[in-house]
Amino acid sequence: MSDNFIDSPGSVTRTPPLLPRRHFLWNSAGGLGGIALAWLLDRDRARGASAAERGGSHAPTFAPKAKRVVQIFCCGGVSHLDTFDYKPQLERLHGKTLENKGENLGFFGQPGKVMKSVYDFRQHGQCGAWVSSLLPHLAGCVDELCFIHSMFAKSNNHTPATFQMNSGFTLNGFPSAGAWLSYGLGTENENLPAFVVLPDPRGMIAGGSINWTSGFLPANHQGVPFRTNSRESIVDLNTPTSISPTDRAADLRLLGAMNREFADDSPGDASFAARLRSYELAARMQVSIPEATNLDNESEEAKKLYGLNDPTNKGFARNCLMARRLLERGVRFVQIFNGGSFGSPRINWDGHENLKENHDTQAATMDRPVAALIHDLKQRGLFEDTLFVWATEFGRGPATQGIGSPGRDHHPTAFTCFLAGAGVKKGYRHGVTDDVGYFVAENKVTIPDFHATILHLLGIDHEKLTFYHNGVKRRLTDVHGKVIESILA
Repeated sequence: MSDNFIDSPGSVTRTPPLLPRRHFLWNSAGGLGGIALAWLLDRDRARGASAAERGGSHAPTFAPKAKRVVQIFCCGGVSHLDTFDYKPQLERLHGKTLENKGENLGFFGQPGKVMKSVYDFRQHGQCGAWVSSLLPHLAGCVDELCFIHSMFAKSNNHTPATFQMNSGFTLNGFPSAGAWLSYGLGTENENLPAFVVLPDPRGMIAGGSINWTSGFLPANHQGVPFRTNSRESIVDLNTPTSISPTDRAADLRLLGAMNREFADDSPGDASFAARLRSYELAARMQVSIPEATNLDNESEEAKKLYGLNDPTNKGFARNCLMARRLLERGVRFVQIFNGGSFGSPRINWDGHENLKENHDTQAATMDRPVAALIHDLKQRGLFEDTLFVWATEFGRGPATQGIGSPGRDHHPTAFTCFLAGAGVKKGYRHGVTDDVGYFVAENKVTIPDFHATILHLLGIDHEKLTFYHNGVKRRLTDVHGKVIESILA
């Protein structure tokens, strides 16, 4: 066979010598390795350099104190007067009519007589914070906590008040705080959602999934709720046994080709791109979720710390331990709900009929696991860059709901939440309510202020995290919100 070929009439071009087979195989292998290395380096660069490349839209405006958030949301309205806001004046006024407070703020409009706390209070820790006997485990954590005693909500109705605490608005359909964080900062783990929701195993909260919606943000920022009352955390996560791995791989290749073709034909279709990212994440979650949610490999010491074998915890302890596993694997925002929706008997903190009976039951599910989560994050070195949020939608009034009743009605104009961990002062108390806990007396904190502070601790200016929708630059804090500077460490 000739080594020459005719390039054009009258000319002959010599072909280059053939590459030896061994050299060809070596170069091919090295090239494939180089491609893989480039992909790994690019992934690591994206994780550290750009929020947009991690699925977020904004790099932090300034150096963040927190990398991640875990929120305990106690549904139903925890009574500040029977947990963290000690009011001795209630004992002196017990059984008397509440005077000079204006209209009744309760949801049912049935004012009764002043009722002192049904629990004993005493001071705890070096900071001397007052905590009732209802919460002995959290009482042991007060030197780590930053109490905000001057919270103020817009609504005395559960569903809109819950919407406001989760999205900043009392109307439904606005993006939740977790969705805003996912949109702003993206994910730290490409195999897990940026925003995970752990509902109470006993039932969903008022408003259901609207509380973790992405609203008008791209769909991939919506919270991913786990099935906490089942061993299978995500519905249909596992491939049916009747489908072979080969067929499954072929299906995915075909689907991927179809999606790419559609994306090429529809440039700029953000909704399709968001759905595509969601489906890609779902595929990766088939491996990551079973590992992250499997508590069997946790030590007996950890299980005992959270009280996994305590029947009074109602499964909430498993959620708190699962949250720690998700946080340490890079989930940006984990929201844990304590309490479900309405019903009889009640499965939340809505102590209308008998406050002590109700709060005794709810505290038994919440107190020990939440204190354990704080302790566990500390001992693993995660607490210093994790923002810990404990919240409820409103408080409960100082008077009974009806004459002779042992219950308390809803109360939006004064209640308590707390922050802990990254960037907030330890053993600190912000704000003061009046002598019976009815109104805020000093340093009122609105929910937009609360959200602005959370974003600030994550390095985000709440006025700059926006999304253009229906002619308006929307944001989590609407047109309100001031960072609570005095609580920052």
